[in-house]
Amino acid sequence: MTNINKIAIIGGSGKMGQWFARFLLQEGKTITLIGRNKEKLEEIKHKLDVAVSTDISDIQLTDAVIISVPIDCFEKTAKQMSRFTHSSQIIFDVTSVKSIPVELMHRYIANGQILGTHPVFGPGARSLANQNFVLTPTTPQEEKLALSVQDFLAKREAKVQIMTPDEHDSMMSVVLGLAHFIAIISADSLAGLEKLKEMESIGGITYKVLWTLVESVISEDPELYASLQMNLPQLPYFQEQFLTNAAEWTELVKNKDRDEFVRRMKSIHNQLEAKSNNFGKAYDNMYKIAEGL
Repeated sequence: MTNINKIAIIGGSGKMGQWFARFLLQEGKTITLIGRNKEKLEEIKHKLDVAVSTDISDIQLTDAVIISVPIDCFEKTAKQMSRFTHSSQIIFDVTSVKSIPVELMHRYIANGQILGTHPVFGPGARSLANQNFVLTPTTPQEEKLALSVQDFLAKREAKVQIMTPDEHDSMMSVVLGLAHFIAIISADSLAGLEKLKEMESIGGITYKVLWTLVESVISEDPELYASLQMNLPQLPYFQEQFLTNAAEWTELVKNKDRDEFVRRMKSIHNQLEAKSNNFGKAYDNMYKIAEGL
């Protein structure tokens, strides 16, 4: 990673593109942001003091390229940039889905070394410290690069995991997809309530944490969340399982079946406790989250 000095970020005017620009500037790198909106790029140019361009061919002047575009336009971007990459260049993508982008990069980009990556955090992160980062190499050469990137990120206190693109997408179907789905359905259930403001003022810790999750998802770009929901291949299975479980628990409450409710809750407790390293700390952690609200 030490020989990478000039970096282009395609989709650099987006929130994550700007986050990486700020981070890499602090690392002493020379950054060029590439995008389609000239006015927005000019605003960012003055704000961050970086070079900007609407010409994707400018990537050929750099040591590395970061692709930070929505998954829906990833194939078009890979096609466009493929003519301008060179053999000594490294190409990273930072999309939240990995199988499709990695396959597209292999299909279209003949020159340069690629590596699928996923920073599992949003543009509100203050640094890499304690943030999760996933790398998804698919060849021995990419595995070697992944180890170098892992070392770079770990020295900045990030928590790095290396796995295949398919493993990543399977896990993200729950980590992102199901979590977002629950937040969206909860938001839809709350939105029609007349006394929502009053509930917020008297809500306890559990409600405050739920509301924080709901608001954090609903206030973001719906196009991004739609893209994630539509492109995580195993998500429909987990959504159907969630809805089935929700219906079963609804029946327990409706039928006032206290014994079965308690039995199932205890059973779930035991399963989660056996599978989670920090299960017993969750209640205290919830209070810590709420205290910062």
